[in-house]
Amino acid sequence: MTMLHPVIKKAVIPAAGLGTRFLPATKATPKEMLPVVDKPAIQYVVEEAVSAGLDDVLMITGRNKRALEDHFDRNYELESALIAKGDDDRLKKVQESSDLATMHYVRQGDPRGLGHAVLCAEPHVGREAFAVLLGDDLIDPRDPLLRQMAEIHQRTGGTVIALMEVDPSSVHLYGCAAVEPTDEEGVVRITGLIEKPEPEDAPSNYAVIGRYILNPAVFDILRETEPGRGGEIQLTDALQKLAADETIGGPVHGVVFRGRRYDTGDRGDYLRAIVRLACEREDLGPEFRTWLQRYVTEEM
Repeated sequence: MTMLHPVIKKAVIPAAGLGTRFLPATKATPKEMLPVVDKPAIQYVVEEAVSAGLDDVLMITGRNKRALEDHFDRNYELESALIAKGDDDRLKKVQESSDLATMHYVRQGDPRGLGHAVLCAEPHVGREAFAVLLGDDLIDPRDPLLRQMAEIHQRTGGTVIALMEVDPSSVHLYGCAAVEPTDEEGVVRITGLIEKPEPEDAPSNYAVIGRYILNPAVFDILRETEPGRGGEIQLTDALQKLAADETIGGPVHGVVFRGRRYDTGDRGDYLRAIVRLACEREDLGPEFRTWLQRYVTEEM
């Protein structure tokens, strides 16, 4: 009988970035609060964690990120106004975000990279495995990537990383994994990782996307990790050490994701994400698709 590893319970969402690619919109508004149709991007990420059974969520924030905490808190004045109007539909939407999960917050004092942001989670996470979800990657709820990763972790332990195949010319935009096949379709063994390699140096075209389940041994490595690319403490560098020696924290597996992913970290992809999601909404889609088709055929 196969021994199962403990079910993960905690999710960590790094949200301390400055959002410089979206200036001036992010001068006073956190990039995670930019709307994707009618919800801020960060709410989609928290909803994904909750749908995978992780309702204990730690958000790593920074200066000028108070709006994130306010969004997931109660707003009694607004709720009272909606109750007085009898606007039950909007009241339900307002209350959804505050009822989603048990939210915790810690500030990353200095923007020292993703690895440092993850290290800030250690006092909350302790010595148990946990999930990390990056807010720039929105995964369609019809493609339960995180739940699949959690199931693999429960069977194998160690660390599980989400991967996707990209065009070799684009691999320099991502962390890149060296992989070996396993007996399970869509699951690979990761033997090495490189942060944003040049195409000629890339070990594969398997790119790391923003979903991880991490063994707590990663904290010990991160404390000793020197700043890498961009002068920041790179999570990829710590994961490379885990992949190179499974005696540290168990094996490192990759799940090859071929579902629907919306990248909101790039301005063009952010706009495409809004269009795709709006087109698929029952309340907005029919009218919006008709307008979009007319705009493309008649006005472009």
